[in-house]
Order: sequence, then C-alpha cells, then structure tokens
Amino acid sequence: MKVVLFCGGRGQRMRGEDDATPKPMVMIGNRPLLWHVMRYYAHFGFTDFVLCLGYGAAAVKDYFLRYDETQSNDFSLANGRDIQLFSTDITNWHITFIDTGPNSTVGERLMRVREQVADEPVFLANYADTLTDADLPTLIDRFRRGSATASLLAVPPASTHHVVHLATSGAVTGIQPVRELAQWENGGYFIFRPEIFDVLWPGEDLVPHALDRLIPSGGVLAQRHTGFWRAVDTFKDRAELVDMYQRGACPWMLWNRRQPVLTAGRVLVTG
Repeated sequence: MKVVLFCGGRGQRMRGEDDATPKPMVMIGNRPLLWHVMRYYAHFGFTDFVLCLGYGAAAVKDYFLRYDETQSNDFSLANGRDIQLFSTDITNWHITFIDTGPNSTVGERLMRVREQVADEPVFLANYADTLTDADLPTLIDRFRRGSATASLLAVPPASTHHVVHLATSGAVTGIQPVRELAQWENGGYFIFRPEIFDVLWPGEDLVPHALDRLIPSGGVLAQRHTGFWRAVDTFKDRAELVDMYQRGACPWMLWNRRQPVLTAGRVLVTG
C-alpha cells in the first residue's frame, strides 16, 4: 500500500524571512519533520512513498540522496572507514519523488501523482507536517470494512484559546476551552480508494472541494482520535516538539517505544 505525502509547504510561519528551508525539512531533533512522518508509516510496514514536491524540492531530494544512517542508528567503525550498522532506517524504503509544482493545491498535487497509485485498491495520503500516535492498522481496517471513498482523522480543536459565552446584554455566562467544544478538525492521515480522483478538479483543493462532493452520498468517513496529534504550523509548534524530543517525551515516535515481554518468568524490555 503506497503512501502519498504532500511536501510543497513553505513553512513561513515557523521560520525567519531569511530561512529558505522548506517546511517538511524543518528539524525535530536530528531528523527533519518529513522523516518523522515517514518513519511513523514505516513502523506499520508501509514503506512505499510518493513525495509530492513543491517549494524546496531540491532540499528534499538532496537530503535523501545524501542520507546518513549513522545519524539515528548504532554502528561500529573499523579501520577508520568500515561501518557496520546495527539497525537501519530507510534501507528498505522505496521513495518516488514527483515535482507537483510550487503553487499547486493539495488536490492538484494528488491529481499529478495519479499514475503512481493507479494499481492501488486503497492508498494512504497525508500532509508532511502532522504527527500522531494513532493506530494506523485499526484505521485502515475500519475503512476497508466500509464503502467510503475517503477517510480522515478527526481530532479535537488544537487551539489553546478559550470560547467566551455571552448573554444578550454582553455579560459573560461562561468560559470554555476550545478543545472542550463538540467539534472536530481535519487531522489528515487520509485513506483513499481510487474513486477519489473522480471528484478532484483542476484549480480546486482536496479539502473542502473534493470531499464536499463525496459527503452527500456518505463517501467520507471520519475516524475520531483523542490521543496525540500535532500540526506543525508555527515556530511555537516546532519549539514545543523540539522540547518534547529533548525530554524524550515523543508520543508520535512509536518505533522507539519499548514493550514489556514476559519470558521464562522474567520481564524483558524490548525496543
């Protein structure tokens, strides 16, 4: 099952005007944001990626062409140059790089990689700037058991602001965190059937235009997730993730979680 990732963002709200780094390549620890998203999918065995490139395409290509496995894996060094890796990140990944234009909408980017997923009865797609700990196999299984054309992750509002409830007179009758409202946001982590291409039109976007066409017939499935989810849109978002990474509190890094295993009466920790 292929994974289509939309990698055309500029990320101007999370960096200075003189920083030309494309949004997917902003660093979280010693790896870029895009790597964290891809590593999440790879954790579940999905390692065939189609990158929809836009702004900063050369930076994305160069990163993977020059990829250094020693940056995130243990290894031994002999004779000053002979490297033996104890584990690897991307050795078994297949990555297709498609330039989908610097100013394309997400819907247009998806249209331009249609032939890359032509043989897929179901494929995955996502923004390159959102992290989660959602159980992907469960999402896929629920989608496959239904007849919807598209599935998206529905998450509570991410805003830390508060809603003010007012009386007609203007008196405040209550203050409530936005996250407590009975509302859900589009969290990405899409799952599609090929019929999604029937509702994608040039010059329009995936959300809301294409999905709006599917909604009347029940063609869009929302899968609620109240666990960890974070969109990295601003400098503050990135700073919070970097802080979490430095503290070792990274819910999205499922591949680093250690699982207790009971064997011969003893508890071992693996990971």
